[in-house]
Amino acid sequence: MINKNTEPAKLVTYNRDGLIEREHFGYIVRCDRIHVAEKVGDDKNYPFYMRSCAKPLQAALLIDYELDKKFNMTDKEIAICSASHAGEKVHVDIVKGLLDKFNISPEKLKCGIHEPVSRSAQDDLLLQGEKSTALHNNCSGKHAMMLGLCKLNDWDMDNYDNINHPLQKEIKNKIYELCEVKTDYSVTKDGCGVPIYSMPLENMVKGYLNLFCNPKYDRIKNAFLNNPYIIGGENRTDTKIIEHSNGLIAKVGASGLLAVVNTELEEAFIVKICDTDMTAREFVTIDLINNLHWAKIDIPHDIKTHTGEVIGEIKTLL
Repeated sequence: MINKNTEPAKLVTYNRDGLIEREHFGYIVRCDRIHVAEKVGDDKNYPFYMRSCAKPLQAALLIDYELDKKFNMTDKEIAICSASHAGEKVHVDIVKGLLDKFNISPEKLKCGIHEPVSRSAQDDLLLQGEKSTALHNNCSGKHAMMLGLCKLNDWDMDNYDNINHPLQKEIKNKIYELCEVKTDYSVTKDGCGVPIYSMPLENMVKGYLNLFCNPKYDRIKNAFLNNPYIIGGENRTDTKIIEHSNGLIAKVGASGLLAVVNTELEEAFIVKICDTDMTAREFVTIDLINNLHWAKIDIPHDIKTHTGEVIGEIKTLL
């Protein structure tokens, strides 16, 4: 939905044999460590919920509290804490292993149950006659980390999702610090039940730069760069970008968000698609990466019939 006070830009059109069939609107904000380098669409600093783009920022606490050192966490385990994973066996096994390290039962997870994002993982469960569990939830890694922090600090594990819980207060402080947020904006519950904060897109980009360009958090940066499949999985846009680039961090968020950091240039941008269409989000993000010469990632723009005949084109207006 387009907020009436903002002026989103037209970012994507689907042209089928000369007629515009679909259009997608949104915003792009690109920054370096000091300045806003580019804005596409006037968001008027409207606050958007961070959704899963908050996960790497939340994961900063595992470094701050040295959870990684005290439990000898691997890069894959650090990656799963920041992931919106597809619920494939590789992801579920890592979350299980991490909870085992913490000596915490999966029953403590409060993220809820949904089917794996991966169609292949859905098919595997069906063929095996098994049902989805909280471990298949794309946020289970984040919740495992939250439980580990509770155990480390002797915080209650039964209500760690409550906004007044010490863990959630620490998460808010860390997100506000990294994102340079000076005032409170709206807060709600994310799909997985924990508090999620809103802020202007510019602040989200600052948060990513302050995290991924700070040597203190190199373990999180390297976990992303070395484990792109753990961050997402089958047919996930952030996985594609990290796999087909050198030094780019990418993280998707629900409701049309996708953040990208060039860790070598110390620049970053975020895309927000107003109607939350994930395909439009992928085209805008990858085309912008290519236009900036940050990488060369192939993505077909042809519109084809089921027999392969080209009858149109997807265009990004960047």
